[in-house]
Amino acid sequence: MIPDPLHPAMVHFPIALASLVPMFALLAAFAIHVGWLPARVWLGVVLMQAMLAGTAWVAHETGENEEEKVEKVVDERFIEEHEEAADLLLRSAAVTFVISLFGVAGGSIGTIGRVVSILAMSGVAVASIPAGKLGGELVYHHGAASAYVKTGEAPAAPPTQE
Repeated sequence: MIPDPLHPAMVHFPIALASLVPMFALLAAFAIHVGWLPARVWLGVVLMQAMLAGTAWVAHETGENEEEKVEKVVDERFIEEHEEAADLLLRSAAVTFVISLFGVAGGSIGTIGRVVSILAMSGVAVASIPAGKLGGELVYHHGAASAYVKTGEAPAAPPTQE
C-alpha cells in the first residue's frame, strides 16, 4: 500500500543518501588510487549519486503535490524556506551526478573527476541539512502533520506505565 501522504515517506531517502554517498565515494576513490580496484568501480558511486538525485526529485515533487494542503495549517513562509532548501538539494544533487560521470574515466581526467565529485558530494551532504531540519520543523514545530488529521479524530493516547 502506498503511504498517504507520500512526501514524509520519500524524504528520508535523499537525506540518508546525501550522507552515505560521499563516504562510499571516498572509499572507492582511495581503492582506485592505490590500484586495489579499477576505475570502472566508480560506476557504483555514479549509480548511488543518481539514486540520490532521483529520490531528491521524487521528494521534491511529492512536497509540491502536498503544499496546498499544508498551507492551510502552516504559515507559507515556513513552507517556502523548506522548499528553497529542497530546491538547492535537488539542483546540487543533479549537478553532482553529472560531475561524477567524469570519475569513471581513467588517467588524470578520472582522478580529477573523482576529487571534484567528492567535494561536490560533500556539498550536497551539507545542503541536505537545512532541507531536513526545516522539514522536521514544519512537522514538529509548526504542525504540518495536522493537515492530515481528520476533524474530530484524536491522536492515540500514549501507553500508561503502571
